[in-house]
Amino acid sequence: MTQSLASKTALITGGTTGIGLATARLFLAEGARVAVTGQNPDTLTAVRAELPKALVLRADARKVEDAARAVDEVGKAFGGLDVLFLNAGVARFAPIDGFDEAFYDDMMNVNVKGVIFTLQKALPLLRKGGSVILNTSVVASRGVANASVYSATKGALSALTRALATELAPRGIRVNSVSPGPIATPIYGKLGMPSEAVSAFETSMKSKVPLARFGEADEVAQAVLFLATSTGSFVNGSEIAVDGGLASST
Repeated sequence: MTQSLASKTALITGGTTGIGLATARLFLAEGARVAVTGQNPDTLTAVRAELPKALVLRADARKVEDAARAVDEVGKAFGGLDVLFLNAGVARFAPIDGFDEAFYDDMMNVNVKGVIFTLQKALPLLRKGGSVILNTSVVASRGVANASVYSATKGALSALTRALATELAPRGIRVNSVSPGPIATPIYGKLGMPSEAVSAFETSMKSKVPLARFGEADEVAQAVLFLATSTGSFVNGSEIAVDGGLASST
């Protein structure tokens, strides 16, 4: 079997659960040397046991010093990077008059600041021909009530994708993003909402998706793989929707 990432190296932030973990599994199966970051001790331990070939690093996406340390460890282990999947993120929902500064700062720090500074620290490791992939969201293009701050963070990443694709092209580095719709991942258990509210949210979202279901993390991972490999070598500055048609539906 041909392995599309043989001899390649990859760093996946937020790689211990959900889309990040699914992508780590797929990249390893495709022959890559993979490093993942996370901060929950339980999931870090679980991933070390499940993926013994992966380099598993503790890093808080909010902290620039953690990004610098993680990238330094990746450099020592791998020597360089071919793929950087900037996947770490948090999602919380509240009406515009229902959150405080800490709510805003936390999402901005993880979803935007963490992406920017992890890329900044990793840039010296990225080889010519490398691929950077950001994880945005359908909420960046479709209005969702009570998601103003989350939408703003993901909209920022969409804009970053386009700007960085132009900026880094002369270095031979492509920058793209995947835009998931509702995906069955543990993030829905971290929304800070009562379980009945989460269930109602899930039912509502399913009714709006033309394919009438949630996507799977593995389906997003396949889109990330396409952008990471030579198959997507002429794709730059693009955002691939993996949302069952939600963004384009009325």
